[in-house]
Amino acid sequence: MGAGRWLWGAGLFAGACAVGVAVSRQPELAEADRELFNAVNAGHGPDADRVFVTVTELGSMYAAGAAAASLVMTGRARAGIKAFSAASATWLILQGLKKLVARPRPIDAADHGARQLIARPNGMSWPSSHPAVLTTFTRVASQELGSGAGVKGALTALDATVATSRVYLGVHFPSDVVSGLLIGRAVARVWPRRRS
Repeated sequence: MGAGRWLWGAGLFAGACAVGVAVSRQPELAEADRELFNAVNAGHGPDADRVFVTVTELGSMYAAGAAAASLVMTGRARAGIKAFSAASATWLILQGLKKLVARPRPIDAADHGARQLIARPNGMSWPSSHPAVLTTFTRVASQELGSGAGVKGALTALDATVATSRVYLGVHFPSDVVSGLLIGRAVARVWPRRRS
């Protein structure tokens, strides 16, 4: 593996940490984070509620397992196993970071009536694991499958939709999901790749 991939991965991970540190130490950034949370979490009707409640679980380990099983059953076992392994590593890293940082979830930190549309997840808020797990899985799987730019673009849009859903549903601040997306990309960047 080239040093460039490690540098990119380290840079993405450092960026994720910088976001977390910035909102915890800069009151004006923390306020901007809360204001953006309020705007996204305010709700945009029952149709949007249904869409985000449904799409959010695409970032779960259950969904990663189902996607990996689908790849295995369709003859693409290597891609499924590698993507699920990378997603699992991401999830473990994030669980450690959540315990270390211990940032409260919006519903616990808010004194202004945040809407929470799904059951309260276990653990703390920073960083968000759903977009990280999905991003790692989609990046590693698409790399293994040799997907083109159009597929990779669509998967990036899906990653961003799941990230937005976590804020919309009231379980994460925007900075949590940005950090999650960056960490997901960092792990995918350094994960061993298929040989051409």
